[in-house]
Amino acid sequence: MHVPDGFIDAPTSAATGVIAAGALAVSLRGARRELDERTAPLAGLVAAFIFAVQMLNFPVAAGTSGHLLGGALAAILVGPCTGVLCVSVVLLMQGILFADGGLTALGVNITDMAIVTTVVSYAVFRGLVKVLPRRRRSVTIASFVAALLSVPAAAVAFTLIYAVGGTTDVSIGKVATAMIGVHVLIGIGEAVITALTVGAVIAVRPDLVYGARGLQQRLKLRVGGELVDAPDAAPAPAPAAARSHRPLWITGLVTSLVLAGFVSFYASASPDGLEKVAHDQGIDKTEKEHAAAGSPLADYGVKDISDARLSGGLAGVIGVGATVVVGSGVFWVVRRRRSAAEASASSTGSAA
Repeated sequence: MHVPDGFIDAPTSAATGVIAAGALAVSLRGARRELDERTAPLAGLVAAFIFAVQMLNFPVAAGTSGHLLGGALAAILVGPCTGVLCVSVVLLMQGILFADGGLTALGVNITDMAIVTTVVSYAVFRGLVKVLPRRRRSVTIASFVAALLSVPAAAVAFTLIYAVGGTTDVSIGKVATAMIGVHVLIGIGEAVITALTVGAVIAVRPDLVYGARGLQQRLKLRVGGELVDAPDAAPAPAPAAARSHRPLWITGLVTSLVLAGFVSFYASASPDGLEKVAHDQGIDKTEKEHAAAGSPLADYGVKDISDARLSGGLAGVIGVGATVVVGSGVFWVVRRRRSAAEASASSTGSAA
């Protein structure tokens, strides 16, 4: 659903840029609360994994494909504010390095693919978790539904943005019908990928899943004929293997590299949902050439390498590496600022 340059007029693109910048500023502050010594190193990996899986277009209808958006997955694994940052890092890497998603439309893409998907999915997720049994399986079920609904929500958001600033004279009703219809199907794929990934992580390290925090069932005691919560027991020391996030980090990175460097060659070559709708409705008539069209990695291939498999694989590996480095750098800075703030507050309290 990467919106290219030319689909949306300049004033609307600028307005969504302001919205995106404001949301990123809020997310940077919120991420300080979400990230701790366990999850901060994993946030960059989540961004790299989303980048890798977005390369795996899957067929959803005749001549149409879809790919992961990733807002729900990121929000549930590392928190909604951190999730917005994760998807935004991916979009930035795709736009600058691979000419995927217009640079003037970056605000549109962040608003649509990072903010809308994350906010909608996490709101649905939290609502379901509150009413479902407090079990790990409930987290997986809630992840599936949240991801499923986040994709058509993004399609609705694009339609509204296009209604305000679209550059072609097309029927908004037709655009809405086509966009929502195909992205409901894409949402099924998003839901499956999200649920499988969240389920896999929660099976081995539930303590690292942000959305699973606080779901332990409290022990009840009967006192005076009434059920009351039992007092919290002192947590048992975790074994060294459980405390370390390194095995999960290495597994996730290797998986991302394999998906982007090898499996992506077998992805569907059909246009994705937005590309198909844009072509069918005549929206793509105003598409402009990407400012980074001359990039050595444009269109997910390495320039001057003629072998398609090798070219695409190298581009995928480079993309994963760049995303994990940039993402990890962003979240390291965020974590450092939280640590500095905590140290300052502690020293202030001690002085008092």
